[in-house]
Amino acid sequence: MPHLQSVQSMLESDSNDYAQLRTCLDKHNGIAWGYMHAEPRPCYTYTLLGDFMKWFADLSNLMDESPDPGAVRYAVIASSIPGVFNLGGDLNLFHQLIMEKDRPNLLRYARACIEPLYMIAAHLNRPGLKTITLVQGDALGGGFECALSGNTMIAERGCKMGFPEILFNLFPGMGAITLLGRRIGHQKAEQIILSGKLYLAEELYEMGVVDVLAEPGEGEQAVYEFVRKESRARNGALALRFAREISQPVSYDELMRIAEIWVDAAFRLGDRDLRMMERLVSRQTGKAENPALQTQGIPLAG
Repeated sequence: MPHLQSVQSMLESDSNDYAQLRTCLDKHNGIAWGYMHAEPRPCYTYTLLGDFMKWFADLSNLMDESPDPGAVRYAVIASSIPGVFNLGGDLNLFHQLIMEKDRPNLLRYARACIEPLYMIAAHLNRPGLKTITLVQGDALGGGFECALSGNTMIAERGCKMGFPEILFNLFPGMGAITLLGRRIGHQKAEQIILSGKLYLAEELYEMGVVDVLAEPGEGEQAVYEFVRKESRARNGALALRFAREISQPVSYDELMRIAEIWVDAAFRLGDRDLRMMERLVSRQTGKAENPALQTQGIPLAG
């Protein structure tokens, strides 16, 4: 089983055509790795969102052109920023568009967020592909929504995840209720969203939100262990996923309709809420500049 250093060496050796996404392909195991490194803050910038869609298109082309039907069997979404998976939406952009009363462009941004999230949840519309989200740091707001979109979520102990949006009078509108509700039921999902609380990966594992719990620093190894174990019954595992998708489908239309509700709610925020959003922008920036910064006090959400 490859060690973390093997994954890092693949990342360093592979040519990369993406600005805020480091990628590599482990051809031996059929695993495509994508590590986020958005700038200037570890949030969902337009550049990162575009990189995701380009990477997904490139993976689809590779699967179409390869004579090996198992050339890519897993796509792993992770982060190269220590201590951070992703801190969510681009709050600086949110604030600007709300102040300018620019609804069309805020909706455009919401759509740009939903497109890669939907593709992850739909495993790039490839029956033989499984998506894995690997959480090795804080996943907040939209970052938690991305983590939830994976067919399988692997998280290291000690990571914090949650939806603090309610603290500035909003709700997570890019898939939270859809994806979390399908994992643990909509009533419990609403309780988590309305609490504004950050949860440890261990707590979420006990709830059934996290599928695989890994020790700190052992996330990559946990991915390979998961792949190794699933290979024994991969046909059955994929068939079960298809059955779940029939009984609990995630539709693009549903995600977009909820995003429109989110956009309308964003334009009803008051001055106090917007001031809180401004403070969160500075916290996101501080987390990017100092990964050791703890998520205490004001949450780092989007």
